[in-house]
Amino acid sequence: MTNQIPVLHRLSSRTGKHLPLVTLDGQSLTLDQVIAVAYGQPGSPRVDLSQEAVHKVERAAKAVERMLAEGQVAYGITTGFGAFKDRIISREQVGELQHNIILSHAVGVGTPFDIPTVRAIMLIRANTLTRGHSGIKLETVELLVDLLNKGIHPLIPQKGSLGASGDLAPLSHMSLVLLGLGDAEYQGQVRPGAETLEQANLKPVTLAAKEGLALVNGTAVMCALGALEAYHAQLLSRTADITGCLSLEALHGTPLAFDDRIHRLRPFPRQLNCAAYLRELLTGSEFTRHHDPANVQDAYSLRCIPQVHGAIRDALAYARWVIEIELNAVTDNPLIFFDEENGEATVLSGGNFHGEPLAIAMDYMGLALTELGNISERRLMRLTDEASNAHVLPAFLTRHGGLNSGFMITQYTAAALAAENKVLSHPASADTIPTSANVEDHVSMGCTAALKARQIVNNVEYMLALEFLAAAQGIDFRKQKLDQNARLGKGTQPAYDLIREQVPFVEQDTLLQPYIEAARKLIASGKLVKAVNKEVEDMWEPDS
Repeated sequence: MTNQIPVLHRLSSRTGKHLPLVTLDGQSLTLDQVIAVAYGQPGSPRVDLSQEAVHKVERAAKAVERMLAEGQVAYGITTGFGAFKDRIISREQVGELQHNIILSHAVGVGTPFDIPTVRAIMLIRANTLTRGHSGIKLETVELLVDLLNKGIHPLIPQKGSLGASGDLAPLSHMSLVLLGLGDAEYQGQVRPGAETLEQANLKPVTLAAKEGLALVNGTAVMCALGALEAYHAQLLSRTADITGCLSLEALHGTPLAFDDRIHRLRPFPRQLNCAAYLRELLTGSEFTRHHDPANVQDAYSLRCIPQVHGAIRDALAYARWVIEIELNAVTDNPLIFFDEENGEATVLSGGNFHGEPLAIAMDYMGLALTELGNISERRLMRLTDEASNAHVLPAFLTRHGGLNSGFMITQYTAAALAAENKVLSHPASADTIPTSANVEDHVSMGCTAALKARQIVNNVEYMLALEFLAAAQGIDFRKQKLDQNARLGKGTQPAYDLIREQVPFVEQDTLLQPYIEAARKLIASGKLVKAVNKEVEDMWEPDS
């Protein structure tokens, strides 16, 4: 995954303006802002706290101090955690209790998350804390924001979260650096947390009551993964529409199946929008087939693009809806509430840390993207199989088959990735393993669902890249039969032009791997979709 901000989100899609400042108030963080901060350079866009957030954070911290002074018993403040919820902790030990939760819970394993994911995690966690229901000190939240702005990125192992009570293990690794512990990436080097803070002229914090729990008890990791992958998935959905249309042109297919009259009789909004987008992409194409009594319809992988891609759009829209709510949710426990008339504080224990909404959304998204890859692989098969495409294109898209294998093995790779995705699409949210002496007896596995979705996204990027290359190769063979100046569709022409700027027609067997990477980068960066949508209206959001 690139550390550079994707081209489509260098500007906010909502405002069309640069995002120089992201002000956290716990209520208005957007997916656009998460993408901008995750992939941006340290301090660009700069992250800050609203004045209202400062007031709310300070009010909650003072409420915790009053509870301690009054000797109130509250989970995680004056008690142990999990199965130790009935162990009362003395006032003198509450700081040590919060320090200990960070140390004891930092047991994640595996490869550390990439920098964009770490930045998204830190941003989302800070935003949650600014709602003022967590009881954390302002100094601690400000230090977390300082790390983000200065580009100090804690090393957070990817595995260890059950998705309830939130992402305990990975968030503990994030929090270690706030205490001058753990390790962090800073200016391209990994250093101990204390050394990194000193180099950046920052000081570690000493945790007070409730703070450790506020830092680690929540869904910021699975939410960060979900936010980044929901963006990438939406990009892949648009890409699949484009490559699917280019494949249809290469295969001399017909756009008649995209007729609005057909889709009005099954009016799923995103199916309708997808069909409209496909029609726009193919407007003016000289490569498509008009009505032919001898060939009245195409194979499902071409004819049913609106139905399949439209259903996938629905799944991705659901995932984005869940993520956008979770970005501004308070997900730790217990939570502090205030009577606005008399200012009295109440502590309530609940379960907002449970990742079930995210887990199901990520599983749904992973399943949908698996299908996006499946139908792409089927189109690639038709592009390379001379019998399946009725000899419109030569076998394996090569002029001298036998001596040359052409694009034969590209379909093998797509098939291998499709098979892997089918395994990955098994729902993590269908599983649960009780923990903490059976007190935490149902967990979401939300982080696992999000990590699987990320793997599927990466695989589908490659699958669409393979289709993109094969479709462009097929177009060049079609041009030889038609006219070198024959026009593609309004949207597919810029797509074809873009790939041909970097990848030539493959006349004879050569090393294809660099071409695959070039095509994948055009897709992952958003450059392909951006080039096409200069000519064609995006049509992502349904009209109704």
